[in-house]
Amino acid sequence: MKEILLAKYGEIILKGGNRHRFESILMNNIINATRNVAKIKARLIQATIYVEVLEEGKTDLVLERMTKIFGIVSITKAAVCGKTIDEIEQTAKEYLKNDLTPGKRFKVESKRADKSFPLNSIEISREVGGYLHDEYPELIVDVHEPEATVRVEVRELGAYVYCEENRVKGQGGMPIGTGSRATLLLSGGIDSPVAGHMIAKRGVEINAVNFFSFPYTSERAKEKVIELASIIARYTSKINLYIVPFTDIQLEIREHCPEEHMTLLMRRFMMRIAERIARQTKSLALITGESVGQVASQTLSALDVTNAVVDMPVLQPLIGMDKIEVIDRAREIGTFDTSILPYEDCCTVFTPKHPTVNPKRSNIEKSESHLDVERLIDEAFAGVELIEVFPS
Repeated sequence: MKEILLAKYGEIILKGGNRHRFESILMNNIINATRNVAKIKARLIQATIYVEVLEEGKTDLVLERMTKIFGIVSITKAAVCGKTIDEIEQTAKEYLKNDLTPGKRFKVESKRADKSFPLNSIEISREVGGYLHDEYPELIVDVHEPEATVRVEVRELGAYVYCEENRVKGQGGMPIGTGSRATLLLSGGIDSPVAGHMIAKRGVEINAVNFFSFPYTSERAKEKVIELASIIARYTSKINLYIVPFTDIQLEIREHCPEEHMTLLMRRFMMRIAERIARQTKSLALITGESVGQVASQTLSALDVTNAVVDMPVLQPLIGMDKIEVIDRAREIGTFDTSILPYEDCCTVFTPKHPTVNPKRSNIEKSESHLDVERLIDEAFAGVELIEVFPS
């Protein structure tokens, strides 16, 4: 029995005259995302994407990969059959026999997109439902609270049968490549990978910047960040990760500035360097993982101090979330277990004992005046390492 994947998209349908562009990008993303999984044939007809897997035994692998593609809201495996009521009934009986177990409540819902089919949607449902009840007499018809909803779709390409309860949820959002590009400040913690995923879900292509403080942070910490980038890349395809040497800047700050200002001064340098990388890579915004009040450097006054040094939008999708919400998101997207590995990043190594909580911008700028900011940025920038990170 031939099987196919049926994928549905969501917001794209609202795009009016621009809809074709969004659909085209989504189809390209599907082809690119499954290229290393299996050979497929994908077609888009009437807001449904038909994906035929051309290699035996690879359907589940392709389905799993498609759950990571932004723009798709659901995917289901369906049986393909000819457009006669007899073929539809026989297919439903065989294909769904494991879903239609004795005593289960069921109903049939149909959609007739091909208006040349002799029965309308209600008649298809009645005929198929009656047939299945005759073949499986211990089934219980329940149109209000069914445990199994048999779906029949009669379309131009053929007829399709599946069980609604087997539908797999997709990522939703918008296809990558429809929302320009932004640069993520990626640490080894829980928050920033989630922030990157959330912005990418809006169709934004992302690259990432990480600040590395060798020898105070180990190679394992660097490997951890690369692994986080590879997990995010499951949703976005390849990510360009820029590793910035940050030790000299931190040592200069520690030597010449008040300890309580150290975190904010580091953050200001990070923002400036990330902005420079963003400009060179044609990014239109920065992405950070702050949540208001989570730590001392994330009060509103602290965010004012750090964001003041850049001249591009700073996207902060976690800003109103609490830690439990962020952790739940991290578990969902698969970054949490890597984020909690015990390898310190550059910020935790140089954390002051008593950081300022409600800083004034003028006081931070006064501390910063003791540093040769442009020289330090230029030297760090000269040592940037680019790593192309692919999905893990």
